[in-house]
Amino acid sequence: MLTSVADVIKMGKDVEMVDLRFTDLLGMWHHFTMPAGELSEELFEEGTGFDGSSIRAFKEIHESDMILIPDPETAFMDHIFEVPTLIVICDIYDPVTLQPYTRDPRYVVKKAEAYLKQTGIADISYWGPEAEFFLFDSVTYGGATNEAFYHIDSSEGWWNSGLAGGKGGQISPKGGYFPVPPADTKQDVRSKIVMALEAAGVPVEMHHHEVATAGQSEIDLRYGTLLGMADSIQIYKYLVKNVARQNGLTATFMPKPLFGDNGSGMHVHSSLWRGENNVFFDETGYAQLSDTAKYYIGGLLRHAPALLAIAAPTTNSYRRLVPGYEAPVNLAYSQRNRSAVCRIPMYSKSPKAKRVEFRAPDPSTNPYLCFAAMLMAGLDGVQNQIDPGEPMDKDLYDLPPEEAARVQQVPGSLTAVLDALEADHEFLLKGDVFTPDLLEAYVSYKRSAEVDTVRMRPHPHEFTLYFDI
Repeated sequence: MLTSVADVIKMGKDVEMVDLRFTDLLGMWHHFTMPAGELSEELFEEGTGFDGSSIRAFKEIHESDMILIPDPETAFMDHIFEVPTLIVICDIYDPVTLQPYTRDPRYVVKKAEAYLKQTGIADISYWGPEAEFFLFDSVTYGGATNEAFYHIDSSEGWWNSGLAGGKGGQISPKGGYFPVPPADTKQDVRSKIVMALEAAGVPVEMHHHEVATAGQSEIDLRYGTLLGMADSIQIYKYLVKNVARQNGLTATFMPKPLFGDNGSGMHVHSSLWRGENNVFFDETGYAQLSDTAKYYIGGLLRHAPALLAIAAPTTNSYRRLVPGYEAPVNLAYSQRNRSAVCRIPMYSKSPKAKRVEFRAPDPSTNPYLCFAAMLMAGLDGVQNQIDPGEPMDKDLYDLPPEEAARVQQVPGSLTAVLDALEADHEFLLKGDVFTPDLLEAYVSYKRSAEVDTVRMRPHPHEFTLYFDI
């Protein structure tokens, strides 16, 4: 990544276009493009205007003008466009006050990073998300007053007779973890995505086929800072979708596109550091966890229902968060158990590797808001010494009924987690990291544009259940 305005202007001399990008409240990237000759020091100082009223959950029409100011440290070459193009991620400002916009997700992250230092608990946090996705051959969907449908096809899908020409090799439900070709037909496409990511300055650790059928995949990015990793997830989603399209496929980060098979999660690893020391590590603690780490887990567990309104933010998220598909539905922690919402990976005994994995998020989330909210929940746990209870190192899906009844589970709908966020959000307001107007706009949009529109429509399976009633 480039680090100065002069570097970016110099790089602009080798391209034809400059693409400015920003993220809306729900996590979607937006952009517009200018000739490279418009790249100047003034652009990085004064910014350029856009219509905030045309962006969902931003501004009303009577206060629509907003300013984008490019962040030179985010510039990278785009290898998707045919025309040589430089991409720069922007921050959003109010043109009247000249202050950062409270609903700009990048601003939320910057405030969260500042608040972490203010607490004295740590200097910096590191993040490592695992955002899964599907690579389908084709998808069609739609709906109207008198119909609703979707259709997905994949040569790997267990519902097909096999690969083209009847050669077999389809992947059965939950049978997609680490198969080699010919069963894994997406190896080259994933490798091309990795090459595109590294060319954009996003380091990658590995890629592989995931558990579900039909091209479910995961590409693991090397850990990074809070802001840097949130930016990288936006680049990641963009390149996954576009490289897939270039190769005749379609990619989706929808949490649960297939019935009867695993959905796509985004397990998020995090750790807190003071100087060169990982404050989560204590050689004598359970799973080598310090008290700080345990209290951090306590904060994640205490606030998990509210966190899910941000970390698993779609109606479809709650098709994934059900027992039986490796989904983390139990509000517990464990050093190995993947059905617990908090897991402590045990692959390495190095102090540097000690971290907490929060398994409830999925890739439909806005990464800026997700990571910032997780940090705030964890810090609240440390500040209030929230006890996470005893670890659950057993199969939580096979507990005796009386024991299972004592393990709290995640809420089962978007409505329920939005209710939880409305009731429990004071921890997000500390340090002015999240603001009331951001949370109110977010909840209002989710209820009106997503919960209500799904709730009022007949579901196709209801015809199977009820048409002949």
